[in-house]
Amino acid sequence: MLVEVLERAGYEVREATSGTEALGHLEGAAPTVAVLDIDIPGMNGYALCRELKERYADQIGVIFVTGTRIEAFDRVGGLLIGADDYLVKPFDPDELVARVRGLESRAVEARAGAARASNGGNGSHRTSTSIEGFGLTPREREILDLLVAGNNQAEIAVKLVISPKTVATHIQRVLSKLDVRSRAEAVALVARERSTDRF
Repeated sequence: MLVEVLERAGYEVREATSGTEALGHLEGAAPTVAVLDIDIPGMNGYALCRELKERYADQIGVIFVTGTRIEAFDRVGGLLIGADDYLVKPFDPDELVARVRGLESRAVEARAGAARASNGGNGSHRTSTSIEGFGLTPREREILDLLVAGNNQAEIAVKLVISPKTVATHIQRVLSKLDVRSRAEAVALVARERSTDRF
């Protein structure tokens, strides 16, 4: 259900059936938001949350989804190790999407800030992406601008009056041309390149 809800909202979702498998996904590009169950095989949700936060700090948001009411001390314990939010089943799918969007925005901004800091903090204030050397088409540049502005796949489809599937195809081409593995990496790349006046 969670995967279907998030994919329908325009998110790329990687599903794991254990904590160990989830960590394996990090060998590629880390997600901007992790939706975790507390009781998962291999490594419990709290341990996985701690590992994610130790690796990525604010550059990844963590939401715990649980099927039972949990005691206050368990919830506080989760927050103390870095969890950003909790949802108790049953919940409204729109609430999940809204919370994921909020955490995604924070994570993307944290990654962009880290990229600016690694370049001496000399980021420009440009809002458009005038790319040289990456071979993006005008439509691909337009979609990249919208990604940088924080729009997800469904929102881009509405704004450009094209189908979400078409948006997904363009996004994959953009990622390939920029030689990155995720949207978050693309946003971070734009932040770095703008700081050196390449974008």
